[in-house]
Amino acid sequence: QVQLEESGGGLVQPGGSLRLSCEVAGSIFSWYGMDWYRQAPGDERELVATITGGNIKTYADSVEGRFTISRDSDKSTVNLQMNNLTPEDTAVYYCATGDFVLGRRRYWGQGTQVTVSS
Repeated sequence: QVQLEESGGGLVQPGGSLRLSCEVAGSIFSWYGMDWYRQAPGDERELVATITGGNIKTYADSVEGRFTISRDSDKSTVNLQMNNLTPEDTAVYYCATGDFVLGRRRYWGQGTQVTVSS
């Protein structure tokens, strides 16, 4: 059984930073990519960043240059460093991994709330 657990969310002022972490428990191939998604109230879930098994990183245009995704050497933890946050970054952030089933990653965390507000 694969389980993902996000941490690091919270309340931050505009211009501030947060670092999210996603810990993966259970047996899963390390070459699977890992994604960070976010979903704001009333909006669809948005892919924010991806890191592949080969360490290739891609970002949504809205976070390019501000967010950095990284993977610990043991590949069991993926981090999302978020800098220069704006109120538009407020959302629940989810990590996901595994193969794709009907266009959606197989394994998901429960999410962590990020609120950017003064």
